[in-house]
Amino acid sequence: MKLNSVIAREGYTWIQQGIWLFKQNPLGFFMLVFIYVFVAQLAVLVPILGVFAVLILTPTLSVGFLTACRQAIVKEPLRPMVYLIALRSGPIIRKRILQLGLIYTILILVLSIALSALVDFEALLPLVTSDQPLTAETLHQIYELLAIGGLLYIPVAMLMWFSPILIAWTNMPLAQALFSSFIACWRNRGAFLVYIAIWIVVLIIIPMAIGAGLNALNLEQVASFIVAPISMAGLTVMHCSFYATWKACFVEDAAPSYFA
Repeated sequence: MKLNSVIAREGYTWIQQGIWLFKQNPLGFFMLVFIYVFVAQLAVLVPILGVFAVLILTPTLSVGFLTACRQAIVKEPLRPMVYLIALRSGPIIRKRILQLGLIYTILILVLSIALSALVDFEALLPLVTSDQPLTAETLHQIYELLAIGGLLYIPVAMLMWFSPILIAWTNMPLAQALFSSFIACWRNRGAFLVYIAIWIVVLIIIPMAIGAGLNALNLEQVASFIVAPISMAGLTVMHCSFYATWKACFVEDAAPSYFA
């Protein structure tokens, strides 16, 4: 296993490869993403425990989806039980992947505390949950919250991006996996900036623009039928493109290239 460096425009290539991978089994990938979203929404209905369960199992689910990407390439069928493959990979990997989930949970908790110290949630929440239209000031506060939260999440994302796969697929120790993931993201930061910028446009800016346009035409009910499928498709392709980032940033010895 060797760490690789790529040029910035490779971030766009990762998305192209994600689209190619999605086309190998679109219904199977839609099923896996839908199951994840549905189960996560059910889990968070359980006070406190549900949220912690989702966070702790996030690395496990990540390994499952990327394993499904491997299966799709070789034309194997995709099944929901693939999400549990990391927990079935032996006691050492299972222990490490759950420890990684615990670390992720702690990091998110610390991030949430830091964010609450910077943003006045008590003042913002009533404005967001009220039936009144959002004012320009409220929208500014929401965007500010998203920007601050995104910046604070960057180092967490860098630690967690590849570490589940490094643990599950290369049997790497926990600390080394976290360090290697961070270094891989930092070394390829140009490509990741391009990659993330494109997904921000696809998953946030375009749906918001479509929704705002339809609302201006008094077609609010139509907006959900248009925006939801676009967002779901984008989210699924994005998950598929995670595999492309792995193949680009880490080179397995004598491994064949899966992408043209």
